[in-house]
Amino acid sequence: MTPPQREPRHVPLVHLLRDGLIEGVHHGSVVVLAPDGSTMFAAGDPDVAMYPRSTAKPLQAAAMARLGLRLTASGFAIAAASHSGESRHLTAASEVLAVHGCTEDALGTPADLPFDPVERDAWVAADRKPSRLAHNCSGKHAAMLATCRERGWDTEGYLEPGHPLQRAIRETVEDLTGDTVARVAVDGCGAPLFAVSLHGLALAASRIASAPEGTPEFLVAEGIRRHPDLVAGTRRDVTGLMRAVPGLIAKDGFEAVQLAALPDGTAVALKIADGGDRARRAVLTAALTRAGVPADRLVPFADPTLRVTGGLATPVASDE
Repeated sequence: MTPPQREPRHVPLVHLLRDGLIEGVHHGSVVVLAPDGSTMFAAGDPDVAMYPRSTAKPLQAAAMARLGLRLTASGFAIAAASHSGESRHLTAASEVLAVHGCTEDALGTPADLPFDPVERDAWVAADRKPSRLAHNCSGKHAAMLATCRERGWDTEGYLEPGHPLQRAIRETVEDLTGDTVARVAVDGCGAPLFAVSLHGLALAASRIASAPEGTPEFLVAEGIRRHPDLVAGTRRDVTGLMRAVPGLIAKDGFEAVQLAALPDGTAVALKIADGGDRARRAVLTAALTRAGVPADRLVPFADPTLRVTGGLATPVASDE
């Protein structure tokens, strides 16, 4: 089924509080799926077409694993990453390139500075220039080049929607989500971006997280679980969350999109309308509580100035 393309019917999900008064409101949509794929909770418009942004990376990595790409666990983690640009991230992406006879020059990513502000400031202080490898999507692109080498496909034009690699990725995205792609755009890194629904995104996360050992999807999930530090970074909430919740796979994306899934297939997908990360984090922790994650594991990620609403109620708190 093709998700409808229309203005999303988002609902208020997060209130910003100051001394008990609502100072700001974030709208959005969220869905929580049970292991059997049934809906445990939904708010807003989880069936409308949306761009998953970088939350699509685990799906793209699964597509490449289906095509026969075999990487180390760290290789699959960096393939599914929006990394911070730390040295470990650049090393992991470089290893994927080197093993498959590719160099940084072959990457289709724009030259960039590291995503993490601390890493970026260090680069600037050291007078280091933007590079393709430092781009937060370089791991995904390295894996794309590696897949082309494995399949004997031309690496030139590997980002074109008509390239065999991208056609295969689209097929996997549709298979995992159960959606027909509603629209094809270009993501910030230059790769094709396939519009699906939040419901479909959650279903794909569920299928990857609960995949049996020996399947291509399991390789991706296992890489993410073993190397959460590579999927995001030392100072990133996504990495911290995966460390705090055993077996969780999680991936964020620009414009405040998020997916997360437990090993049994319980899954969450959400989108904050204004692209605000503070609301993304708040809704994610509330949705994971609804999904059965013990609340004490999520305490470090709570913001006392925010109250989640829209049926995902959390205790009211206010700043001083």
